Amino acid sequence: MPQPPVGGSLSVPRAAGTIAGLPGEGRIAVWQGAASALAMAVGGLGVGWMANGSSLIRVPFFIVLRDNPVLVVLCTVLVASGGLLLVRAWLRLGQRVGDWADVQPRVVVRIAALWCAPFMVTFPLLSRDVYAYIGQGRLMAAGLDPYVNGISALNNYHNLGPDSLWTEAPTPYGPLFLWIEQGIVWLSGGNLEVAIALFRLVAVGGVALCAVAVVGLAEHFGLGASKTLWLTVVNPLFVINFVASIHNDALMLGLLLLALLAAVRRRPVVAVVIVTVSILIKPITILALPFIGLIWAGRDAGWARRIACWAATAAISLALLAAAGAASGLWFGWVPAMATPGTLWIWYAPFGLLSVIAGDITQLAGGDPDLVAGLIKRVGTIVGAVIALWFIVRGRGADVFLRMALAFTAVVMTASMIQPWYITWLMALFALVGVRKGWPLLTYYLVTVFFTVIAITDQLDVFEWIPLAVVRAVAIVLSVAFVAYMVLWDWKTRVLFAPLIPSRSRTP
Repeated sequence: MPQPPVGGSLSVPRAAGTIAGLPGEGRIAVWQGAASALAMAVGGLGVGWMANGSSLIRVPFFIVLRDNPVLVVLCTVLVASGGLLLVRAWLRLGQRVGDWADVQPRVVVRIAALWCAPFMVTFPLLSRDVYAYIGQGRLMAAGLDPYVNGISALNNYHNLGPDSLWTEAPTPYGPLFLWIEQGIVWLSGGNLEVAIALFRLVAVGGVALCAVAVVGLAEHFGLGASKTLWLTVVNPLFVINFVASIHNDALMLGLLLLALLAAVRRRPVVAVVIVTVSILIKPITILALPFIGLIWAGRDAGWARRIACWAATAAISLALLAAAGAASGLWFGWVPAMATPGTLWIWYAPFGLLSVIAGDITQLAGGDPDLVAGLIKRVGTIVGAVIALWFIVRGRGADVFLRMALAFTAVVMTASMIQPWYITWLMALFALVGVRKGWPLLTYYLVTVFFTVIAITDQLDVFEWIPLAVVRAVAIVLSVAFVAYMVLWDWKTRVLFAPLIPSRSRTP
C-alpha cells in the first residue's frame, strides 16, 4: 500500500474482531463512510427513482421534498457529496490500515455492512433497472415471454417506472433471474416498495457471496483476505451499484466468484454448475466457462487435456442451460436478446463514441447513419470476442486468472455502452490477481473515482417541471470540484495521486 501521510500508520492486534479494533483514524474513516452513505440515502428520498405507481407518491412528505426545487437541489448535493465522501473514506481507510494482515476479514465485512445499511431504506439510487426487473416479473406472471415482449405489453406499464429502453426491448437476463423476478412480484403482491426491498435483499445476498468467495480465493492465492475485501466489497462502486442501485450483477458476480473458488479447490464439476447458475442470472459470465476448463485441466496440461476439459465443461453447462430453458419454456431466448446490438452509447466507450461520430458523418454525406453506427458496434463486439478468444487459447497455465480478467476487460471495453456496474466485474477479477503498489493501485483508485462520479451524475429522478439539466449540472460541478480537492489540495489524500502531478511533492 502507498505510505500514509506524515504521522505514520498504526498496527492492529491480530485478535481484532470488531470495527473498534481498527486504528484510531481507521475507525474515523469507517464512520465517515457510514455518514456519507447515510447522506446519500437521505438525498435519495428526493432524487432516487420513484415510480408513478408507487404507494408513496401521494405522501405529503415526498410531495414537498420532490416538488420544491431548492429541496431537490439539496438532495442532489447530499447524493453527490455523499458519494465522493464515501470514496474519500475508502481511500483513508486504506491509508490508515498499515498492515491488512493484522485485520480479520470479518471486521472488513462489518464495515461493508455498515456502509450498505443506509441504502436499504431509500429509493433506488442512480439507476431504475429494478423497475425493469419488476416489469419483467409481471410479464412472467402474465404468461408472456420476456424474450419476445417488452414491458409495454403490460397494461399501465408506465406506472411501473421502467426506463423507456425496456418498454420495447426484450430482456437479456437468464431464465433463473426471470424466475426470481416472477417470485418477487408474487411475494410483493404488486406493491412496488415491497418488491424493491426484496430485490435489495437479493443484491445483498450477492454481496455476501462475493465476500465469502473473495476470502477463499484471496487465501488460496496468498493475497490477504482483508485487503482484497477492502478492494472489492467495501469499494464504493460495489456499495453504490450493488445495494443503492440494486443491480442483479451482485448475484451474478457472487456466483461467478463462488464458482472460481470451487474450481481452484479442485471441484471442477461443482464450479461448472455454479457458473452456469450465474449464466442463468446474466449470460455474460459464459465467458468464464473456458477458463474454468483451463483450471480443471491443470497448469501444465497439453492441448489434448485442455480440449477434453473444455468439452466436458461445455457439455455440463449446456445440459443445465437446456434443462433450465425447458423448465421455463423459454429455452434459449436470451441468445438473440444478447446478440442484438445495443442502441445505447457513452462517450468514454471507444466504439460507442466512434459509432456516433461515424453515423453523424454518414448522415452529412447522405448515407444511412443507423446502418454505419450499428456496423461499428458489431465490429466492436467482434473485436472484443477475438481478443477474449486470444486470452483463452494463449498464455501460461499460471496466468489463468489474469487472462480471464483481461478477457472480460476486452469484452467490456469494446462495448458501445459501459455502465459503472460493469466495472465491478473487472475490479473483482483484478483484485484477485493482486493489485500491486504503484501504478496498478493508482489505476484502481482512478477507476473507482471516475466511475463513482459517472454513477452519481448520470441518473437522477426529478419531476418534469424541475430543470433536470440544472440539477445534473449541480451534481457534476460538485463532483468535479470535490475530485480536484482530493487530488490537488487535500493533504491526506493528494499523496495517493502524486504521480499524476510531477510538479508537486509526493509528501505533504
